[in-house]
Amino acid sequence: MDKTILREKVLEEIDRRANEIIEYATAIWKYPELGFKEFKTAELTEKKYEAAGWRYEKGIAITGSKAYLKGDGSGPSIGVVGELDALHIPVHPEAHPATGNVHACGHHSQMAAMLGAGYGLDAVKEQLDGEVVMVTVPAEEYIEIDYRNRLREEGKLEFFGGKQEFIRLGAMDDVDIVLGSHSAMDQEELIGVGGSNNGFVGKLVRYIGRESHAGGAPDKGINALNAAILGLMGIHANRETFRDQDTIRVHPIITKGGEIVNNVPADVRMESYVRGKTVEAVMDANRKVNNALRAGAMAVGAEVEIQDHPGYMPYTRDPNLEKVVIASCEGLVGKDQIKHREHSTGSTDMGDFSCIMPTSSIGMAGTEGAGHSRDLKVVDPVKQYIWPAKALAVTVVDLLADDAKEVKQVINGFKPTINRKEYTEFMKKMVL
Repeated sequence: MDKTILREKVLEEIDRRANEIIEYATAIWKYPELGFKEFKTAELTEKKYEAAGWRYEKGIAITGSKAYLKGDGSGPSIGVVGELDALHIPVHPEAHPATGNVHACGHHSQMAAMLGAGYGLDAVKEQLDGEVVMVTVPAEEYIEIDYRNRLREEGKLEFFGGKQEFIRLGAMDDVDIVLGSHSAMDQEELIGVGGSNNGFVGKLVRYIGRESHAGGAPDKGINALNAAILGLMGIHANRETFRDQDTIRVHPIITKGGEIVNNVPADVRMESYVRGKTVEAVMDANRKVNNALRAGAMAVGAEVEIQDHPGYMPYTRDPNLEKVVIASCEGLVGKDQIKHREHSTGSTDMGDFSCIMPTSSIGMAGTEGAGHSRDLKVVDPVKQYIWPAKALAVTVVDLLADDAKEVKQVINGFKPTINRKEYTEFMKKMVL
């Protein structure tokens, strides 16, 4: 069937089900859950899979799932990604009253775009020369590092990001390329394309001092909080050594400042990222950060424990896949409604997918306010949920029509940064 006709059928189906897609996004918005805890969101999504008649697997990386539109083992296979998790921002006016969580990251919108694209493609799946997989992943936001470390110690996961776990568990072995989406808070155009993201290492830091009465015998104590403050100042003293082109970002938080106010603090804990544009830049900056943290402990006679955990790899888009994405989106909305993005100093575990397979994503309009803030809100549901679903769907059509010629060219031209069979050991042996 002609690609133009296939696209028209896909778009008609998405329009027909637009209200259902918006209601689904709204339901997720109203019950936001943090990473590896997204049980209600997962259940809601799996019910949608069942209603559509798609074969699916659940419980991947605790709350993740995969749904197959055809389910006949055909290939090549395109994964359309949605992310389950939210953020904890209790000051947001629409934060959940009990948990303080909210989708100020826009991941509920991704889920809607993924499902909407699936609905549209389901109408033409027999005419597509390959498979489409809805890839629903937990824990894109790399937060609650201490909690995730406990999950790791309990043997429930190895890595702290959902996509990393999907790779480790072999859940991506039957997926050849990946398409995703993300709310773009600085975008008025309907669709964003292009750009890259920093990678990072995640850190858990514990300063150990000696408790003593803070008023009566401070001389008998060792102040772990002072050690932590000096460590932070040491990091700040290194900032002028970070090269502009490496786009380094270091942003620690103190998660525990002591036990009781009238004791010298003896147990102080921190979490942090060290971000950068390349693996080499992250490793260099992380060395400086660790030196500063150790110096803080040495200055007051405390001890420091530093645990570095693999964060996310830098995100780079496959250029051949990106050409198809841009052409498909231009055909859908016109060149004047396309925003070409540049490098972002934020991070995403789409970077880990991009190391092992051709990967791309689109930006979504329709929000106001800064991301990850109390001000973020959806102001245009059609722009935020429906147009991205259409953009993803027509891109898949263009990739899988005509004997999947475009997909095959993308796959054949791709050179992985990390072989997917070696990914897990690679990440275990080195911290970015």
